[in-house]
Amino acid sequence: MDLPDHPLRYLTLDGHHLTIEAVVDVARHAKPVATLEPASPACQRVEASRRWVEQAIARNAEQASLGQKARSYYGINTGFGVHATGHPIADPERTRHSSRKLVISHSTGVGDPLDEEVVRAAMLIRANTLARGHSGVRPAVINLLIGMLNRGITPLIPRWGSLGASGDLAPLSHLALVMSKPPDSMAGLDESPGFESVAGEAWVPLTDENGAQVGRGVIPGNEAMTWDGQDHRLVLEAKEGLALNNGATFSAALGVLALVDAENLVAHAEIAIALSLEALQGYRDAFLPLLHEARGHPGQIASAANVLALVEGSRLLDPGDLTHDPVRQPPQDAYSLRCAPQVLGPIREVLARVRETLEREINAATDNPLIFTGPDDHLPREYKAVSGGNFHGEVLAFAMDHLSIALTELGNLSERRTFWLMNAAMSRGLPSMLVSSDETHTDSGLMVMQYVAAALVSKCKTLAHPDSVDSIPSSANQEDHVSMSMNAGLHAREIVELTANVIAIELLAATTAIRHRLVQYDMTEADLGAGTQIVLRTLREVAPQVLEIPLNRDVVVYPYLRAMLEAVQSGTLARTLYNAGFLGNGVRSITALVME
Repeated sequence: MDLPDHPLRYLTLDGHHLTIEAVVDVARHAKPVATLEPASPACQRVEASRRWVEQAIARNAEQASLGQKARSYYGINTGFGVHATGHPIADPERTRHSSRKLVISHSTGVGDPLDEEVVRAAMLIRANTLARGHSGVRPAVINLLIGMLNRGITPLIPRWGSLGASGDLAPLSHLALVMSKPPDSMAGLDESPGFESVAGEAWVPLTDENGAQVGRGVIPGNEAMTWDGQDHRLVLEAKEGLALNNGATFSAALGVLALVDAENLVAHAEIAIALSLEALQGYRDAFLPLLHEARGHPGQIASAANVLALVEGSRLLDPGDLTHDPVRQPPQDAYSLRCAPQVLGPIREVLARVRETLEREINAATDNPLIFTGPDDHLPREYKAVSGGNFHGEVLAFAMDHLSIALTELGNLSERRTFWLMNAAMSRGLPSMLVSSDETHTDSGLMVMQYVAAALVSKCKTLAHPDSVDSIPSSANQEDHVSMSMNAGLHAREIVELTANVIAIELLAATTAIRHRLVQYDMTEADLGAGTQIVLRTLREVAPQVLEIPLNRDVVVYPYLRAMLEAVQSGTLARTLYNAGFLGNGVRSITALVME
C-alpha cells in the first residue's frame, strides 16, 4: 500500500497528538501513516536519544580497549529482569546479540491469534510511543512499523501470555520477531533446533495471477518482510529490542477498540430503551429533565434527555408529561425502564474517564529505561537515562476493569427489559413471547432469545471480575507485582462483543413488540415517537428483514438476530439519529467515533 500524495490523507505521528479516532482509522480502515521526515521535530528527538545510546556503547568499547571495566546501562548492555546484575557488555556486536536474544526468548505467547485490527492498533501506538524520542531507537525502526502498516503486513500474535508488566512482553516480542533478523555474527546461534523457521508469522494481502487482491493469508515472517527483491527486516541495535517489547501497548490497543465499541453500545442502549418504553406503554415521568437535574449527574441528565427526545409525540406512551399527570396509576415502570438513566448515566461517565486515560496512554513513553536529553527535557545535564516503571499497565487494567463492569450492567439492564417484553403477565397486553399463537400455544415465538441474553449476561458477570486485583510475581521476584492489564483488555473486548448481542436481542424484541402494538391499536408508524420513527425507517434500509419477522408463527430466528447485530455494530442507527438532531445531549463526549 503506497502513501497518497496529499498530506491530509495520511496520519502523521509525533508522539504527542495521536487520537483514539486515528487509531481506529488505521486499525480498521487502513488509513495510511506518514513516515518520519528527517527534518521533523519528532525525528530529531528520536535521533537525539539514539545518539546517547551510540555514545554510551562507544565509550564502553573504548574503555574495554584500555583494559577498563565497562559501565552498566540497563537494557543497553546488560541482561534483563533478574539477569540485569550480570557483567556489562563492552563489545558493540554483543549488544546486538542481546537485543536479538531478548526478542527470540520472549516470543512465548499461546492461544488463538489476536484479531488483525488489534495488532494494527498496537503497531500504530508503539510507533507513536517510540516517536516521543525517549526510547533510544533509530528512526528506521519506527518507519519500518509504519511501512508494515501501510503494506498490510500484520504479525500473527498469540493472544495469551502477557502480565501487563514489564508491559506486554510476549505479544510485543512476536511483533518484533517478524520485523527483525539476527546479525550475521549470530549465525547458528539464532535457531530453534527441530524447526525450520523462527521468523514469526504474518498476515499479508494475497493476490491472483493478475495482481488483484483476493484476500489475506498467513505466511512466514521473513517472506512477509521481503518485497521489491529485498529483505526489509532490521538487525536490532542496542536498546532497540527492549524498546520494542517493553510497554503495555497491546493492552492499550485492546482498550481503544473496546472503548469505541462500548460507546457505540451506550447509544444503541438508549435507542433500545426508547423502543421498549413505547412497546410496554410506559411513562414519560421517569425521564423528565427536572427529575434528573434534581440529582445533578451529567451522564444521567444526558441519557434521560436522549430517551425522552426519541419518544417525543408517541401515542403509545401514557399521556402524562410536564403539564399533565399520568393517567394510569401507580405511574411507575419497573426499574429496568424507570431507572435506566440512573444506570446509563454512570456508564457514560465511566466511559468518559476511560477515554481520558486511553488518550494519555497512547501518547505515553512506556519502555524502560527512558532517555532524556538536555534542555528539551529540563535537564541540568546533556543526557540522563532513567530506569523506572512506565511499562506497568495498572492504569489500563483499572480502566478496562471499570469498562467491563459498566458494560456488564448495560447488558444486565437490557436483558431485564427483554424479559418484560416476553412476559404476557407484565407486558400490558402484548402476546406471550411476542407471537400471536392459537389456543394450543405450540408456537414459542421469541422465547429463547431471552434465554440467550440471560446466558450472555451471566458470562459477562464472570468476565467482569477485576483482573487488576490479581498479581503473580515473575522473574524470580524481581518483578513482584504485575497488572494483568492485557487479560483485562481481552476480557473487556469479549464483554463488549457479548453485550452487543444482548442489545441486538432487545432491539429485535422491542421492534417486534411495537409492530404488535400498531396492529393492536390500528396505528401506523407515524403514531410513534419522533426518534423511534427514524429508527424503524433506518432499519428498513439497512436490515429490512428484522421488520418482517412473522408475528403469528415460529421461524428460524438467528438470521434476524444476525441482521440486527450488524445494524448495531455498524453504528448506523446512532449516526442517523444524531444527524437528524437526536442523541445530542452530551453523547459526542463518549461516542465521537460513532457520530463521525
